[in-house]
Amino acid sequence: MKIARVALDLPLDEAFDFRVAEGVETPRGSLVIVPFGRAKKVGVVLGHAARSKIAPERLKSIESLVEDVPALTEGDLGLLEFCARYYLRPMGEVIGTSLPSRLRQVRRRALPASVAAQHTPALRDSPALTREQEEAIRICASGSAGFHPVLLQGVTGSGKTEVYLRLIAETLARGKQALFLVPEIGLTPQFEEQVRSRFDDAAFVAAHSHLNEGERAKAWLAAQSGAAQVVLGTRLAVLMPFRDLGLIVVDEEHDPSYKQQEGLRYSARDVAVLRAQRLGIPVVLGSATPSLESFSNARDGRYAHARLTHRATSGARMPAVRTVDTRADRPHEGLTHALILAMRARLENGEQSLIFVNRRGFSPVLFCRTCSWHSTCKRCSANLVLHRDERDLRCHHCGHRERVPASCPNCGGTDLAPVGHGTQRIEEALREALPGARIARVDRDSTAKRGALRGVLDDVRAGKLDVLVGTQMLAKGHDYPNLTLVGVIGADSALFSADFRASERLFSQLVQVSGRAGRAQQPGEVIIQTDFPEHPLFAAVALQDYESFADVALGERRIAEFPPFTHLALLRAESKRDGEALSFLKLAARAGRRLAAQDASAGIEVFDPVPAPLERKAGFERAQLMVRARKRAAMQGFLPEWKRALDALAARHVRWAIDVDPQEV
Repeated sequence: MKIARVALDLPLDEAFDFRVAEGVETPRGSLVIVPFGRAKKVGVVLGHAARSKIAPERLKSIESLVEDVPALTEGDLGLLEFCARYYLRPMGEVIGTSLPSRLRQVRRRALPASVAAQHTPALRDSPALTREQEEAIRICASGSAGFHPVLLQGVTGSGKTEVYLRLIAETLARGKQALFLVPEIGLTPQFEEQVRSRFDDAAFVAAHSHLNEGERAKAWLAAQSGAAQVVLGTRLAVLMPFRDLGLIVVDEEHDPSYKQQEGLRYSARDVAVLRAQRLGIPVVLGSATPSLESFSNARDGRYAHARLTHRATSGARMPAVRTVDTRADRPHEGLTHALILAMRARLENGEQSLIFVNRRGFSPVLFCRTCSWHSTCKRCSANLVLHRDERDLRCHHCGHRERVPASCPNCGGTDLAPVGHGTQRIEEALREALPGARIARVDRDSTAKRGALRGVLDDVRAGKLDVLVGTQMLAKGHDYPNLTLVGVIGADSALFSADFRASERLFSQLVQVSGRAGRAQQPGEVIIQTDFPEHPLFAAVALQDYESFADVALGERRIAEFPPFTHLALLRAESKRDGEALSFLKLAARAGRRLAAQDASAGIEVFDPVPAPLERKAGFERAQLMVRARKRAAMQGFLPEWKRALDALAARHVRWAIDVDPQEV
């Protein structure tokens, strides 16, 4: 009797055994339909065995092979198996994350077979390269015969995209496929336009969560068959199968969006490097402000390092950055006098401005001046944000909404006032300060409809808008030729955060948004409103001096024993019962310390459990426990044993997960 071990998309670590009928071929990696309870499921065959722990009379048979989806290759399965081991998630869940839901449907229409592309598209209309770009391409391409990780560090507007396009052209000329990763969906239309305009008839697909399930399935199959020569996608694209992948590019590699925060908590950037290593191909990590981990790898020689220190457009200069002391120039409705004057000057010259405020809504909180009541979420330890256009209060963590009260729920008073500034409030203030200006707001609310962001960006490039106000959606990757002024509001909130990565993220954010100004011939200016104009972080931004900032930040990380000098894991727990999450974590800490004591040389530290930064979310009490190790190998040896001990605790009312290499601590 032949038995197949099948992984199903379930939160269980083990695969399931099924009988294979005589004469039926179920190679490893093939998709099969199996009975499961009263239903049927699509699973993936992981291997075969002659015997099973299940009694023969209870063993069910595989019903059929999914014939319109080719089997996953050993390379594809090996990558997913690594992710399951490293991130401590069930193999079925990992496969479920990588496999579009349409392909996991038992009953669906058959999908047409994809055929590998036979032509080699040529790159056309190529601008002249700068010397720095030529050198960067040489460094990136020098290892095309094997694994070759490169950090491409280039100031904003330095032409990193042109380097990517040239490398992709070389890859396609060798008959290979290219994978281009971007951190956010909003960046895909711009690069898609560049690829389609620069390559003659390139077979190109996009892969991101805004595609419908049919589109995502077609993109997945096109990559697997080789019908797609270039795949552009967000983090989920790194798990797609490829017929003959020859290059991976990770743009804005520092961006925290590459880290998945639920389920399989993987880092797409780290998986991209691992995948390139397994395939023996180049991987290019690009950024104006690299993550400190990548910069440290480049400095220590583990990555090659290519630099672009000047803007690629002739005559284009880096923007002038200045701070406005908000203790002296007190903002009115969030806007200082200096910023308003600068914007008026741009309007008179027919130039565009961008106001960056990384808060959605009208105001972060609604406040009663009589009794000090403020709008809080009943399900989260967070404030409800006022969205005045929609006349409601919203929790940006759990999605709860309620109508704006006509009077204070606590004292009945009517003196309710918004406190703080979100994008809606700044937009309203701009319309008052700049009458007649054409203003558009860009945030998750205003761009919820498909194509809305693309429409706004097209209007910017066509000169139909004077002022943009928005969140970090505007800060990355976009090119606005006539935009010469950037104003930054509310940056101070990140200066004194408890998160050890806060300063790194703020520096990156400010450099990225500053880089939107003056990318063509016109000089750009950046105005940062702050109560702390002498802070060294703002001085580093003004000088565009990433290296000096990185030196200081890495020195602090070394003293504090944080990454990249150590390795972290976070055990997150939550429960609807008060105190149970912390109680579970106390037991987990004891179990972890017992394991760590068995091999003191491994240097495993298990810290005390603490409440999570957002202690309550969607009705769940949340807490966390940090583990630190000096060596990655020691951490990887410790975590599986610890997980087995945690499984044995059988905490019925607690949901928990281990986050390896967490981005938020």
